[in-house]
Order: sequence, then C-alpha cells, then structure tokens
Amino acid sequence: MIEIDPRHYERVVELWPVAGWLTGGLSALTLWLASLVFDAPVAALLALTSRTLFTGALHEDGLADFADGMGGGTSRERILAIMKDSHIGTYGVIALALYYMLAATAIASLPVAVACATVFAADVWSKYCAGMIINAMPYARQREEAKNLTVYTRIRPATLLTGFLLSAWPLTLLHWPLALASLAPVIAAALLIMYIRHKIGGYTGDCCGAIFIISELCFLLTAAALHRTLG
Repeated sequence: MIEIDPRHYERVVELWPVAGWLTGGLSALTLWLASLVFDAPVAALLALTSRTLFTGALHEDGLADFADGMGGGTSRERILAIMKDSHIGTYGVIALALYYMLAATAIASLPVAVACATVFAADVWSKYCAGMIINAMPYARQREEAKNLTVYTRIRPATLLTGFLLSAWPLTLLHWPLALASLAPVIAAALLIMYIRHKIGGYTGDCCGAIFIISELCFLLTAAALHRTLG
C-alpha cells in the first residue's frame, strides 16, 4: 500500500475544479447512459450514486458530520466534537436523505441533454464556490487535531483565476435562463461561510464537504425551477 505524505493534501482544495471535471463528467456520462435504459428518476439516482462510489462518499460524509454537529451542538466545542465523531446521527441521516431525494428529483425534472449539462456544470462550479471557505476563515482546530494532520493552504490569486476559468467554462453549456442557476452556489456558499464563522469561528474538512454538497443542491434546484417557470 502506498503511503502519501499528508503535506500533499494541503493544497487539494485548489484542485477541486479539476476534480469537478472528473466527478461531474462521470455523473453526466452515467446519467446519459442510464437514461437509455431507465426512467429519469432512476437514471438521476444512478448518476448521483456513481459519484458517491467514485469519491468514497467524501463530500457526503462531510455533509452528515456537519449536519450532526450544527444540529446537535450547543457550543463551539460541542459542535467540533460531534463533527469529529465518526458515528452518524439523526441530523446526518436526514441531511443525506433530503440531499439525494431533492437532487435526484431536480435532475429528473430536466430533459436528458439539459440534465447532463447541468449536472456537469453544477459539480464543477459548486466545487469552486465551496473552496472559497478556506480563504475566508482560518482552520477551526489545531493542526494536531485535524484528519490526516492536514490543514488546507489558502488558494493563491493566480490559482483562483485559473480555477475560475476552469469552473466557469462548463456554465457555457447551459442555455438561458438556466445559466442564472450559477448564482445559487455563490449565494449559498457566502451564507454558509457566514453561518460557520458565527458558529465555530473557522472551517473544518467536514464544513468544506458540506458547503459543496449544499451549494450543488441549490444549483440543481434553481436550474429545475428556472426550467419549469421560464423554459
């Protein structure tokens, strides 16, 4: 088994847009292939499942821990302790169930070609928006308390620009007015960053995963709403 130096993980967030091309592309491809055989709801769930399996449920684990911590914690110390606990609680289960149900329903409500483009763009763009959290606030714990002893390095300006270009290009695949859905992750990420700063004064790895999942869900729901109301 290959051992990877934890230092290599410190700049992983700045590569999220690149990872989004892989995970978003996989989801879109799975959605298209599955739609040839199954009805839209099943195809949408399979698309979400493919990414979950590919990433080892990395972001979904963050969402569950984040929901448990914020839902069950009454103080900064208690929230951080709950999020570090590997056991999943009621809030985590509910958060995951709602995410999969809402995301799959939103995807299934779109025509296949539009859904594939939306799934791809939502993944890449939401990862970029979520990554802003590490530049907006410090790490909430001591390095010794971090998973893999890793604290993410702030994203450099040049890398921010490159990441923006990589993340914005998939948005051009969306026809008007669905492109307006790109505003949803920006707003969601900004609000969540303010909420997290207020609750624990800094971010954790679970916060990063949760902010991506929630931002992506907001993108998908907004796209579905725009398609239904404005065509």
